[in-house]
Amino acid sequence: MGRGRYAVRASPAPLPSSSLAPPAGCLWPPGSGRGASWAGRGGSSRGCGGGCARSSSAMERFLQGCRAAVQESRPLHVVLGNEACDLDSMVSAVTLAFYLENTSESKAAFVPVLNIPRCELALRGDSVFLLSELNIPESSLIFRDEIDLHALHQSGQLTLTLVDHHILPSSDTALEKAVTEVLDHRPLEQQHPLPCQVTAELVGSCATLVAERILQGKPEILDWQTAALLHGTIILDCVNMAPEAGKVTPKDSKYVAQLEAHFPDLPNRSNIFESLQKAKFDVSGLTTEQMLRKDLKTISGDGTMLAISAIYMDLEIFLQRSNLTAELDTFCQAQGYDALVAMTITFNPHNEPVRHLVVFCPNMDLQSMICGALECSCCPPLNLTPAPSPHPNIRAYFQGNALASRKKVLPILKDALWGHPGAMKTPSGTPGPEGCSQEQMDDELDKAINTLIPEMCRDDEEPVLPPTPMNSLVDECPLDRGLPKLSAEDIFEKCSQITMARSSTSPPQKKK
Repeated sequence: MGRGRYAVRASPAPLPSSSLAPPAGCLWPPGSGRGASWAGRGGSSRGCGGGCARSSSAMERFLQGCRAAVQESRPLHVVLGNEACDLDSMVSAVTLAFYLENTSESKAAFVPVLNIPRCELALRGDSVFLLSELNIPESSLIFRDEIDLHALHQSGQLTLTLVDHHILPSSDTALEKAVTEVLDHRPLEQQHPLPCQVTAELVGSCATLVAERILQGKPEILDWQTAALLHGTIILDCVNMAPEAGKVTPKDSKYVAQLEAHFPDLPNRSNIFESLQKAKFDVSGLTTEQMLRKDLKTISGDGTMLAISAIYMDLEIFLQRSNLTAELDTFCQAQGYDALVAMTITFNPHNEPVRHLVVFCPNMDLQSMICGALECSCCPPLNLTPAPSPHPNIRAYFQGNALASRKKVLPILKDALWGHPGAMKTPSGTPGPEGCSQEQMDDELDKAINTLIPEMCRDDEEPVLPPTPMNSLVDECPLDRGLPKLSAEDIFEKCSQITMARSSTSPPQKKK
């Protein structure tokens, strides 16, 4: 028997949903996105019946106990997600640690640790959204900058379980001897043998493997709140369980169906997917600095560092932000950038991309060089038209060529910095993945968004933002080596090409 210090009361029969489910009357409205509420559905005891209060307090007591255990400097068994800390990594760490705490005989406290600084959570809109909807306080979570894993390891008080990755970065190599288990959904790298228990299956979401562990191990500890965390994460990772996207596997489908069978009032799959997807790209609550860092690439040449950000906001709204010049200047100085180019990205009512450019550079000579390169580009032509800018150090452009994505603009800027083509590094500063052609990248993107084409072609509804084709990987992470660089901007570009191609080839509709 496990310790069960934070466990919910065991039920006489497996998962009696009638006693564990929250009260009826609160639904996640279709397409509600940020601002939708699950009030009373599993995150707080306020306004809930006994079942809701019991299920919500189990996770809250567990997380509070984790923080107390860290402060007590006692032996810890840390469940650590990857450095990208996407929704799958976060939920897998939290839910697996919750399960282990309630089933293991170990005297160590099981603690989930999110492998990013606390300040980085705001950049992960889908994670923030799901935590908010389930009323799980962000303050109850433990982040990498709040715990010294190396000191714990040196004192012999650390045991590690890795979820959603199986190779530690070079900065954490010293922790490898503390790893006792791995739970991952990527192929194992043969050159890194793991002398510990390893579960690695090619499923769409690591959360699927956690759900399997719980449902096959001790299902009575599973409450509505924990089920909702797993359910929403798997659906997002598996692109709403659509086979056409090439992500979902039979095991993903099996455990989503089992979660729904045990908790029939879990929100509708499409509502979950659309809301999490919108939250993932929502920048309305971010500061200017956070927006710039959310999707950032850098290039350098001839002693100059240039940042290029994708910002999912209308150009005019972005230029109207208060203290914009000061915020851009502070951002560049703090990061050592000499100039910043931002590409704003929105969609028009026909789901076609609208891209514009912003150039910030206090050095007028460098600004003129960057702007001149963009204005004169013919491969591809950007078809730029100056846009009104209320800031003297910020030049803005309406971009006529909507298909010229940031990926197409990067070579223009690299050539400008170096003065000639073909001599630059890739945006990350390392050579591009060998053997990965543009055609291969296009194939990967096609697989990811095929299921979304009908949605992207609607004229009378708000566009559904496409998903990333794989779980995010932080730059320089060992797991990222050799993989195509498929950013949110890449997905937007591919969807735009398909939408515009279909528009140009479709026969005119007959008038009614």
